[in-house]
Amino acid sequence: MGKRRSAAAAYKVGDVARHLADIAPPQLAQDWDNVGLLAGDERAPCPAVLLSVDMTEAVVEEARGRGCGLITAYHPPVFRSISRIQPARSAGAPAIWEAVAAGIAVYSPHTALDAAAGGTNDVLAELVGVVVEGPIEYADPRPTSCKVVVFVPPAQVERVAEAMFAAGAGHIGDYTKCSFRLAGRGTFLGGQTTQPTVGRKGRLESVDEFRLETVVPSERLPAVVEAVRRFHPYEEPAFDIYPVRPEPVPGIGRVGRLRQDATLGLLALSLKRRLRLKAVEVVGSPRRPVRRVAVCAGSAGRLPLERKASAECDAVITGELRHHDALAFAAMGVAAIAVGHWASERPVLRSLAGRLRERLPGLGVRVSAADKPPSTVL
Repeated sequence: MGKRRSAAAAYKVGDVARHLADIAPPQLAQDWDNVGLLAGDERAPCPAVLLSVDMTEAVVEEARGRGCGLITAYHPPVFRSISRIQPARSAGAPAIWEAVAAGIAVYSPHTALDAAAGGTNDVLAELVGVVVEGPIEYADPRPTSCKVVVFVPPAQVERVAEAMFAAGAGHIGDYTKCSFRLAGRGTFLGGQTTQPTVGRKGRLESVDEFRLETVVPSERLPAVVEAVRRFHPYEEPAFDIYPVRPEPVPGIGRVGRLRQDATLGLLALSLKRRLRLKAVEVVGSPRRPVRRVAVCAGSAGRLPLERKASAECDAVITGELRHHDALAFAAMGVAAIAVGHWASERPVLRSLAGRLRERLPGLGVRVSAADKPPSTVL
């Protein structure tokens, strides 16, 4: 027991935030979303974490009572800029005041967790009984690195390359000092104010050079450029910087076949029972056979109708459907089951809790009991 307490006491908010970002990489989030550590000090102690769908005042009070240093709220409690933060019911930032005043940090994974492997949609697909074949759409992660290309005389290539590596360039996975080099010819004509390292000003020069290129994390780019300028022999080194687009990765939603064929009605009743719901909303005939489905937690909108991967599905399982979206599904001959926005997202919390416990032994990880849907069915 002593070891578990000491391990938990040693964790900081930043430790938990980094593991959350590893589970649900922020670059997978939708452009409009606000994910990551939204409030709190990374250096603050974090003996326990509370997981919830929404961060309400009741959730903050529960976190305070359980001695939690961090609330992981699936929905970001802050979406837009806040002009002021004041006590209870401050406009645009419910419960943020209470969390900050209590010294509790706030992290939100939201659509990053929706897209991530083992995240919101994979958990919901498992509940539905779907053998996942792929996503509804692929995510286009934001660039986090760039490629720096610099042209160097042969005798100085190693010197410049080593300086760039020391500044943080050249890492690909577990490999270091990665680069590409290609011999060629460079030309230049120095003006009257120049002092060329090779040749003379006022005369067109042609010299042997290597094209040296390597990858650089975006945060290390200033240091790498400074290294190039410092160790390159030329008065004005020539270099180019290109953003590197990551390869597409599975994004929002999942598509696949049911492990066992069912009718729309039987599938709806099964979800109602598994999620312990009073009611579900159904678009289409309950007798309709269902084999291939699309799953999209939260609000699917018309996305499943707009993407080729899901357009030919028999049914869409989602959290909520707006009236006109339901009409569009019916007009396209696609059935749908809406289980409730909150209910479609809540199951991922138990899975996320297990993953955090495995990664951070001794950390207190709890799923909030105070977290409730904002409305009920009578």
